[in-house]
Amino acid sequence: YKEHKRDDLKELCDDQPYKLELIDEIPESDILSTYSHGNFTDLCQGPHVESTGKIPSFKLMSVAGAYWRGKETRPMLQRIYGTAFESQKALDEFLARIEQAEKRDHRRLGRQLGLYSVHEEIGQGLVVWHTKGARIRTVIENYWREQHYKHGYELVYSPHIGRSGLWKTSGHLDFYQESMFSAIDVDGQDYYMKPMNCPFHIMVYRSDLRSYRDLPMRLAELGTVYRYERSGVLHGLMRVRGFTQDDAHIFCRPDQVEEEILGVLDLTFQMLDAFGFDDFNISLSTRPEKYVGDPADWDYATQSLRQALEIRELNYDIDDGGGAFYGPKIDIKINDAIGRSWQCTTVQFDFNLPEQFELTYQGADGMQHRPYMVHRAILGSIERFLGVLIEHYGGSFPFWLAPVQAVVIPIADRHVSYADSVKKQLQSHGFRVEIDSRNERMNLKIREAQLQKIPYMMVVGDREATQGTASVRGRDDTNLGPLPTSEVLQILIDEPNYTT
Repeated sequence: YKEHKRDDLKELCDDQPYKLELIDEIPESDILSTYSHGNFTDLCQGPHVESTGKIPSFKLMSVAGAYWRGKETRPMLQRIYGTAFESQKALDEFLARIEQAEKRDHRRLGRQLGLYSVHEEIGQGLVVWHTKGARIRTVIENYWREQHYKHGYELVYSPHIGRSGLWKTSGHLDFYQESMFSAIDVDGQDYYMKPMNCPFHIMVYRSDLRSYRDLPMRLAELGTVYRYERSGVLHGLMRVRGFTQDDAHIFCRPDQVEEEILGVLDLTFQMLDAFGFDDFNISLSTRPEKYVGDPADWDYATQSLRQALEIRELNYDIDDGGGAFYGPKIDIKINDAIGRSWQCTTVQFDFNLPEQFELTYQGADGMQHRPYMVHRAILGSIERFLGVLIEHYGGSFPFWLAPVQAVVIPIADRHVSYADSVKKQLQSHGFRVEIDSRNERMNLKIREAQLQKIPYMMVVGDREATQGTASVRGRDDTNLGPLPTSEVLQILIDEPNYTT
């Protein structure tokens, strides 16, 4: 380890332009140092491992191109990825998890299952949903709407763009503009595609005079928003430029806060359980050094979040000072089938927007009061959540979510008519059924149905047509044999189903 004067260090690195750039950006008050062993000297504090022999177990994983400083306008460099562990056993376990993750990669499965695609002609980070992907989205969104109505929410719809004044008042132009798309000139006025739904829900609240009797007001929307993401960070469904948030905003009185948080938690865990998630990491983020609002309101909101978690006997960590500048929050991460953690639910107080938009309600005392406002997303975004679902299940969705729940496979052309009658019988009860009437071998059709992760295959031939049966197979190679179509129907009815 050696410390240097700035000029001396620049002279030492005079043939390394990237390090010279880093040196120029280091504040004058900071210590400049290098670390060396043998003939190797690097711009860092160290220490370095003298040789790979000092590392118990390591593996080089991949080589990829990366823009210098993550900017597309800068030179492309080569980046080498590697990993190291304290033992070969730990490394092998890690590599097994990586192999599982690759098999479950939602980008590969999305193509294989025909769920979605992204096209250069349309633009990076903009997802086109195919028929099967759209079917899953429809099932998820219909379930989401149904549950929100049952829990006292009212659904709204809002425009995809808004005038610059709206985003100025909300603070997005001052604090979030780098993540927004450029302005659109409309009749000489700037409009922006919405990065968030909040201001529109606030305008619904402001559209009328509000009384304490009107609260709580729970407004929800599956609202598509647009955010600029650098091309280098775009990733399948997980990082996109246009996505649909399962957004909701609750406007309430102080005495209603705790009950509302409990309601959000109950709805959250009910919905996540329906999708097959039962392992969570929960954190409560508190007031940071820089914040807006009254400290007493912060304390009350934080205590309400804490109390709700404890009433529901939920384990949680404290992220001290980790709240947003405008309010404390609860974050819930779901753990998938191979142990990875995904940020999902957020319950966020906001003391900024009610102030900026001058929201009020008339209290029982006849005076005007500021409502508490809670942002809330359960799934996060539909795109990202569906990406997580694909990887969690490896594409083998539970029956109620599967885009195609059963496929009828006629052995020969003369069996297509009977196959169609079986399909219609099942469809009449709301099941999603297809016929594979291609002139291909039966075993090939079964194999392709398994690759498509279809829960049930129903083979029909002469015997089945004569007896009014279907030979039922599962995607996991279970063979239930020939069954009367009434029993086949009952099997499908008995499957867990979270939709009406």
